[in-house]
Amino acid sequence: MSAHTTVDAHHGATTPDADEPRRPWTIFALMIAAQFMVILDVSVVNVALPSISESLHLSSADYQWTISAYVLLSGGLLLLGGRIADLLRRRGAFVTGVGLFTAASLASGLAQTPSTLILARAAQGAGAALLTPAALSIIMTAYAGRQRQSALAVWGTVGSLGIAAGVLFGGALTSALGWRAVFFINVPIGVAVVVGTLRAVDRGTAHAGALRRLDVPGALTLVAGLLALVFGIEAIRSAGATAPRTWISLLLAAVLLTGFGRLERRATDPLVPPSTWRIRSLVSASAVMAGVTGAVVGTIFLTSLYLQAVIGSSPVVAGLQFLPLAGAITLAAAGASKVIGHLGARTLILGGLVVMAGGVLLLAANAGGTSYAADVLPGFLLVGAGVGPMFVAIAVAAMGDVPAERSGLASGLMMTGHEIGAALGVAALTAVAGDLATTSGLVDGYGRAFVVTAAALAGLFLLALLAVPGGKPAVAAGHAAGHGVHGAHGH
Repeated sequence: MSAHTTVDAHHGATTPDADEPRRPWTIFALMIAAQFMVILDVSVVNVALPSISESLHLSSADYQWTISAYVLLSGGLLLLGGRIADLLRRRGAFVTGVGLFTAASLASGLAQTPSTLILARAAQGAGAALLTPAALSIIMTAYAGRQRQSALAVWGTVGSLGIAAGVLFGGALTSALGWRAVFFINVPIGVAVVVGTLRAVDRGTAHAGALRRLDVPGALTLVAGLLALVFGIEAIRSAGATAPRTWISLLLAAVLLTGFGRLERRATDPLVPPSTWRIRSLVSASAVMAGVTGAVVGTIFLTSLYLQAVIGSSPVVAGLQFLPLAGAITLAAAGASKVIGHLGARTLILGGLVVMAGGVLLLAANAGGTSYAADVLPGFLLVGAGVGPMFVAIAVAAMGDVPAERSGLASGLMMTGHEIGAALGVAALTAVAGDLATTSGLVDGYGRAFVVTAAALAGLFLLALLAVPGGKPAVAAGHAAGHGVHGAHGH
């Protein structure tokens, strides 16, 4: 790591002085340990699900909610978590989040019924929503110059690697120690992070009247609306599109999400200021982020079941079989950050969508095949080659027209798109796939779900073409990895 201490002008007043000596990496190590734990938990459960299902007798709905409860709460509460970290003490918000996440991990590992597990997963998600924005905020205030750039670059790459690494660790832990170890492993890490943070991070100061400025009604309405939406999508699969609980859930979701919009317009300090929704590049790129993440997480979810049920891989082998996907994402992202200055963000997004659609159609065409190398690996490599450039380009496009003082809120909105997309992707693909409990049902559903995914990617292509501004970014693409991207105006 470089010892330069030039202050990054993008984030001004809260940074250490330019002549301050290089800070130790202790604080960063604590923050990244907590964040890695959070990202792993998005996917670590995927590989353990067959074992959990056998132990706790999960229904198809329980399968989906074990994943969605976590992602939905973390995504739905992320903007509120960021607001709390801004208004109250960052260290307090972070320690509370890690504490809740750790306690909920222990409860998940001890769960004896599906409902207990799902509730504990939801509590994990709430803890994640509090700790993630606070961790990023602590990093921004603790480091300056090259140190901050290095920290943000690592923070950015942890996101794309964590999902695939979770599948690998999930497989290894499940095979060696049983599925409960997937949750218990978080407990010593969480305790160590809390103790270390209390010793290493300053207490900080809170804003006067901060609690009164929190838009709690807005956040709760948003979460309730999104829960109703996912419940409605799941009900289409289990009860049918015309069943009362399906349309009542979807109607309730529409009412609550409309109510959220109205509450935001009237709130003194809305969760998201109305002017934010008028930044076309941010809103369109966040929508593409939600769709792409939904497709990726849905693909990982279905393929992890397929590898174990149809191809016959053990949990640990299934984990290793995801490594080429992780490698393809990482290599493609590295390549994209070098050429984005020449090609522009929209071109990379459009190209990535085409390549990824080719990958999922290849997986659909090979449904029923029992060879990993012939039937799964080629599709994986294409999906990874498409996804990698998109995560870099979406960050550049989203942050391009955002003023520097709103960059935190904007990255929060983009991360929310990421989280909600993951929840809805699993819900939608599970609904399309249908019966996942039998091998024949899984094979039929797997092929059908990936054809629908390709159609959704075609829709995202149209959205990106019409809504994401073209042109080339005016800043070095290397900044994209850590949420400090400004430039890319390109109209």
